[in-house]
Amino acid sequence: MVQPESLQTSALGQPQADLTPPPRSPYLQLENIHKTFGAFVALKDIYLDVYPGEFVCLLGPSGCGKTTLLRIIAGLETQSQGRVIQKDKDVSRLPPSRRDFGIVFQSYALFPNLTAAENIAYGLHNQKQSRPQIEQRVAELLELVGLTGFAAKYPAQLSGGQQQRVALARALALSPGLLLLDEPLSALDAKVRVKLRTEIARLQKQLGITTVMVTHDQAEALAMADRVVVMDRGVIAQVGTPRAIYQHPNTPFVANFIGVMNVLPGLVEAVDQVRCGSVVLDAPLNDVSVGQRAMVAIRPEEIRVLPAGTADRNVLTAEVQTFEFLGHGYRVLLQPTGDAATLVVEISAQESRSLDLQPEMLLHLQFPPEQLRIFPA
Repeated sequence: MVQPESLQTSALGQPQADLTPPPRSPYLQLENIHKTFGAFVALKDIYLDVYPGEFVCLLGPSGCGKTTLLRIIAGLETQSQGRVIQKDKDVSRLPPSRRDFGIVFQSYALFPNLTAAENIAYGLHNQKQSRPQIEQRVAELLELVGLTGFAAKYPAQLSGGQQQRVALARALALSPGLLLLDEPLSALDAKVRVKLRTEIARLQKQLGITTVMVTHDQAEALAMADRVVVMDRGVIAQVGTPRAIYQHPNTPFVANFIGVMNVLPGLVEAVDQVRCGSVVLDAPLNDVSVGQRAMVAIRPEEIRVLPAGTADRNVLTAEVQTFEFLGHGYRVLLQPTGDAATLVVEISAQESRSLDLQPEMLLHLQFPPEQLRIFPA
């Protein structure tokens, strides 16, 4: 007799329940979201599942639709078509007050006439909680965001980073199921931004709260998110982990938008070869048809500088135009011999000392075949 697939046989021959965990259900589902403003299409064909406890970043340039999408999730904007489902409940037409979320805005949006503690407690008072309950909750949140001792300070007496922590504590005060962050760090200076993004990511994991953040900062998205949603002109261009998005972009837009990417024009001469100017490159991962024009993409840190005279595949010569010192190394701009395209290469500080970088010197560059990404032109 065949056992049902959901049962396994124990060592004693007795059937056991399958211990494989069931697939997770999404906490937030966006189904076929469209948004138009008159004739302008702001969002089109948006499908996205966000899972419990996940940190998802909506990333893209200005005007790509990421903030409009966040506002639709919050109910601050109404979609022209499609559904927003939160915890298996269709909230598409519910006002913000009837949705379960906390939100942090770019501008902090603190009440200037209220202290830090009073700002955090604002929503708790609306819930008619007792004074001891409110005081205890506010103290917990101030400790959570590292502002114990700042309860009596007014927003004008706090730094930008401290104000943003108060705004975050206020968003978490009612223990929402969903946290929405709208460019929360963009108004801060670089050092504070890096520190606070680390703290927000740590806090999100500590609380296990499902989070959707909007940002145009690639470093922010790559550092903080479990998954990145890259948006381009109202559509989703790619969804994936930060590593997958960076290492395996599936369109030229994603390749250029995430990090720095060299893109050279080419012509596919064989199933595994692309000609770029006077050099034929082996490209085993090429999916473009033979005879078609292509774009050959490779990141600056993936290009290798070889000693002069080295015989190897995928090597071309380029002249140093300029170089910038970055602390950990140099970013070098080069002009390949007999080609109009320019290249950016990153060289470590140790490597640069051995090369003795000088303008107009020639470097021999290898494009490792496994690192090349080939896109249709």
